[in-house]
Amino acid sequence: MEKIRSQFGSWSSPISSDLIVNETVSLGQLSLDGEDIYWIEGRPSDGGRQVLVKRTPDGNTHDITPSPYSCRSLVHEYGGSAYLIADEFVYFSNYHDQRIYMQKPSEAPTPITPSGDFRYADGVYDHKRNRIIYILEDHSDSNRHPVNSLVSIDAEGIGDVQYLVTGNDFYSCPRINPETTKLTWITWNHPDMPWDSTELWVADLTNDGLLENSHMVFGGETNSILEPSWSPDGVLHFVSDTTGWWNLYKLQFGKVIPLWPLDGEFTRPPWSLGMSTYGYLSNDVLITAFNQNGIWKLAKLDTRHKTSENYVIPYTEFGRGDVRVRSDLLVFQAASTEEPMSILSMDPTGNNLTKIKSSNPNTIDPGYVSVPEAITYETADGFDTHAFFYRPTNPRYLGLPDEKPPLLVKSHGGPTGATSTALDLSIQFWTSRGFSVLDVNYGGSTGYGREYRERLRGNWGIRDVNDCAGGALYLVKTGVVDGNRMAIQGGSAGGYTTLACLTFTDVFQIGASYYGVSDLETLATDTHKFESRYLDGLIGPYPETRDLYLKRSPINYIDQLSCSMILFQGQEDKIVPPDQAENMFTAVKSKGFPAAYINFKNEQHGFRQASNIKKAIEAQYYFFSRVFGFELNESVNPIEIANL
Repeated sequence: MEKIRSQFGSWSSPISSDLIVNETVSLGQLSLDGEDIYWIEGRPSDGGRQVLVKRTPDGNTHDITPSPYSCRSLVHEYGGSAYLIADEFVYFSNYHDQRIYMQKPSEAPTPITPSGDFRYADGVYDHKRNRIIYILEDHSDSNRHPVNSLVSIDAEGIGDVQYLVTGNDFYSCPRINPETTKLTWITWNHPDMPWDSTELWVADLTNDGLLENSHMVFGGETNSILEPSWSPDGVLHFVSDTTGWWNLYKLQFGKVIPLWPLDGEFTRPPWSLGMSTYGYLSNDVLITAFNQNGIWKLAKLDTRHKTSENYVIPYTEFGRGDVRVRSDLLVFQAASTEEPMSILSMDPTGNNLTKIKSSNPNTIDPGYVSVPEAITYETADGFDTHAFFYRPTNPRYLGLPDEKPPLLVKSHGGPTGATSTALDLSIQFWTSRGFSVLDVNYGGSTGYGREYRERLRGNWGIRDVNDCAGGALYLVKTGVVDGNRMAIQGGSAGGYTTLACLTFTDVFQIGASYYGVSDLETLATDTHKFESRYLDGLIGPYPETRDLYLKRSPINYIDQLSCSMILFQGQEDKIVPPDQAENMFTAVKSKGFPAAYINFKNEQHGFRQASNIKKAIEAQYYFFSRVFGFELNESVNPIEIANL
């Protein structure tokens, strides 16, 4: 079939906003209980409700969480580890009241924690004492930051909460050894984030469940310790970046022993709780996921014989580190450049790879899928930066003669995060319509070691901006994109990078900010506890370095802005307050540039409802078409655009 000549950006595509939203779910928080497999599905079509799903050995699946309950914790605001299973009894954090509920098979949930402004997450069941040890985040005193502790709760019903450990700013990963005689946990204090510096602690458990001989066994200073767990024979394992890379270690006979020294990362930054990138096939054999140069792999590690073997599977991304191991089965969450995130199982030999659940069951014609190319480019200030580049791909269309495609640069959130090689229909939406997309792992991103991550220390608003703008200029120089039609998009911290690129450079003509930060000073003084000192490392301590906060805030330099902008915001956002977007919109509009602002009343930090996700996608496309001047070959609901 002869291809149609049409403007880049105007191509019609089967990868529609409906395809992205309909039947799409988010997947995560895998766990095993005997022969049953559990996970959480976030369902935009059900108002963003988080539903616990169970799969039995016969292959049948059914929902555990009845409506209107939603299995979601708000500890650290980002939550994670919102449920645990103990012999088919389910314990979960209910989003609407943040109480812990117990749910017996075929029965309705009943609360086991008292009402009040309390949040719980990352629980571990103590079989010997019939209790659960949780992270408790106490929000009952509105005049101060919430108080975090490790507590014990009776597993049978509402009773007193017993405090085990308190006094530090944060706790995570309480884990009990197989003999139920020891408890380990991670802790850290402001101004550190958990990827900066943490401490690994261990204590003896008395018969009545109290802690004795609590002591730090490793960590501190600039050592990020994550993911502690006990092997079947009671040896403590964990991940540490003491060498500059997050590698696996064990603590045995008082010595910290490296298991597989590698220039690679065996975990991710713990924005949410409950990550697990490794598990035990036996006392000495681990199954682990790891990341090298932005590509994830799965391997079998024999710690006794010091051998490793990578599994040959067609996946390059692992979702939030979900790897669960049984003696006869591996269960993990993974994706590839041509398949969306899915839950998969496989036997330990690497055979019988089975897809259990896909985040999007729709089949995409491979002709419409743009496969990312890993690129590294040098910015003007001499730094090598990593990114994934997607070319326009559509089997029915070609661009006009002598026309180059417009470019959309994506700046990921975090900013301590990373982009992914997983099939992302929100990227394919653009490439299948004739856009090039550059997904940037700017300095500060994870997956490339601590040194690369530390590039952003004190340099937020500089390093990320240079890397995103430098990537766009690199593609212009190589002749693959139109330098007069370049856009940038980002959410949260990526939204800040987007706004900073638009304000402090003249590289881009359009920006799309999703719940982005425009005023750093406001963020430093009006955000939640987990991130309340995050900017100390990214910019400098506040208020001592207030001048830097003012200097790097886009809202203060609107006179330098000379481009169009569309902003999206959730009205209930507690992480980036809505007035950040509102003030930026007012400022851009007052300068006379095309501007649009869309506010979703029932959304928080990140959109979860199908109708809102659909509206945001179409609104951004419509806005780009009007500003870049290409005709749409499909029906899209128009939006109000000021100054156009």
